[in-house]
Amino acid sequence: MKTRSDIWQIEKEMEWETVGNGVSRQIMGYDGQLMMVKVKFEKGGVGTVHTHYHTQVTYVVSGKFELTIGDERKIIEAGDGYYVAPDVAHGCVCLEEGVLIDTFSPMRQDFLK
Repeated sequence: MKTRSDIWQIEKEMEWETVGNGVSRQIMGYDGQLMMVKVKFEKGGVGTVHTHYHTQVTYVVSGKFELTIGDERKIIEAGDGYYVAPDVAHGCVCLEEGVLIDTFSPMRQDFLK
């Protein structure tokens, strides 16, 4: 398994990986300490509630999402962001088609093939 990405990530040269529930992703730059992932949601797409030991910070590029982090629920949209501490349950439902930029520390080895 690679431990770091190529220097350049050119969107039109990269494939989207379908992950289900109206969600697909592109793995962007990463090394052992950090990973950036572009996540595309169809309207109604679901990011199933889950946990992981990684710290996560996400930026909403476009769309509108109902997001749950722990016991809190909020509607977020383009320009907003959120932080998820390690091992905190989180998930979302896409209310308007959109794209999120997820960053993880350390990298998500489980995302690599």
